[in-house]
Amino acid sequence: MAIDDNSLSDFLNCAIDAAKKAGEIIQKGFYQTKQVEHKGMVDLVTETDKACEDLVFNHLKQRYPDHKFIGEETTAAYGATELTNEPTWIVDPLDGTTNFVHGFPFVCVSIGLTIRKVPVVGVVYNPIMDELFTGVRGKGAFLNGNPIKASSKDELVKSLLATEAGTKRDKLTLDVTSNRINSLLSKVRSIRMSGSCALNLCGIASGRLDLMYEFGYGGPWDVAAGVVIVEEAGGLVFDPSGKEFDITVTRVAASNPLLKEAFVEAFEQVD
Repeated sequence: MAIDDNSLSDFLNCAIDAAKKAGEIIQKGFYQTKQVEHKGMVDLVTETDKACEDLVFNHLKQRYPDHKFIGEETTAAYGATELTNEPTWIVDPLDGTTNFVHGFPFVCVSIGLTIRKVPVVGVVYNPIMDELFTGVRGKGAFLNGNPIKASSKDELVKSLLATEAGTKRDKLTLDVTSNRINSLLSKVRSIRMSGSCALNLCGIASGRLDLMYEFGYGGPWDVAAGVVIVEEAGGLVFDPSGKEFDITVTRVAASNPLLKEAFVEAFEQVD
């Protein structure tokens, strides 16, 4: 399937429209009492997650009925859908659900489009802070229409690192997670946990964060949009081992190009 610049622009604009509409639902629900369900001991889902996914999918399907669709909530309800070479919209309707439930404003809708399994369009919208991050392969990355770029930090000790604790609470996972954080904390300036993988990636793209990593996140919907935005901002997305990033595996790291080698070396010392 040949994709020209006009098609990419159309895909982006349609995704922005869908994100803005979902954002209205998120913003309305953010200040109301939530109906919360548990997907695990600490993994939450709300009516807003489901309503947003329905809205985004319906909006996109009207324009692109022949495209494939993968979403967090439909996957939870009906099982995983294999990612193919076909144009595929990958959607997290509400990344940062725990933040949403607690009224912590790091929440977003994440909409990514892959073609031949490669992310080519990314839209991440935080309606509470009214920040719209966008990226199109070969066309740059933007925040509210203004170009963004990854940081120029070149030393770990001067870098701000973001990660997440994940949703598993068994002792082995907790020990591995905390040991990794302890080791890295001695090498960087400080660590942040925002509660949103998509927004952490956008933090790399905008230069607010210098390093990020996460293991065992929900699925490709957490990263599909952010990957494009980081790479178009001049950042790198890779497996924490230093190998090439695989969107079907729930392991991701990102940094500016100056920090990758030292970051991967720090990981090797932990693992």
